[in-house]
Amino acid sequence: MTVEASTRLNDVDIDAVGGLVAAVGADPAKGQTTWAAHVAWKGAFASEARVRKFAPIPSDEPPALGGADTAPNPVEQLLAALGNCLAVGYAANATIAGIRINDLRIDVKGDLDLHVFLGLTQGHAGFESITATVSIDADASQEQLDELHTKVLSSSPVGHTLRTAVPVDITLA
Repeated sequence: MTVEASTRLNDVDIDAVGGLVAAVGADPAKGQTTWAAHVAWKGAFASEARVRKFAPIPSDEPPALGGADTAPNPVEQLLAALGNCLAVGYAANATIAGIRINDLRIDVKGDLDLHVFLGLTQGHAGFESITATVSIDADASQEQLDELHTKVLSSSPVGHTLRTAVPVDITLA
């Protein structure tokens, strides 16, 4: 089942999404985008990120890691970014498929060994594993939900970034 381009489902502006799909389809260069964040240190382990025109996004560490616990830390924000990206993917793809979402919840967690971060050993400082559990209540059959899930996993920018080695260039100015 598909949805007419002039309707809204799951509170998604289908016209806007359809317009973007058409524009990128007609001119592939429009699909090449750059996103940015600007981070400023605020003292101790606190910092804030500025993204576009939005209020700053604070970051801090919990007391056990020497912070004041005023905000989520960077690894928690990374997990949240994955969950948020998946939520967008479910909303967009369900809407295109004509599936009404009644409730969507995504629980994301990751296992991290602090030995490298704390300078006690050398090696991989990042997550050893990340798991996400998706709970979705939707007006769809299990087969439709399985197809939706597969589509979301195959198109999640944050999911792909985390699962694939991505070149990261960090320079000191």
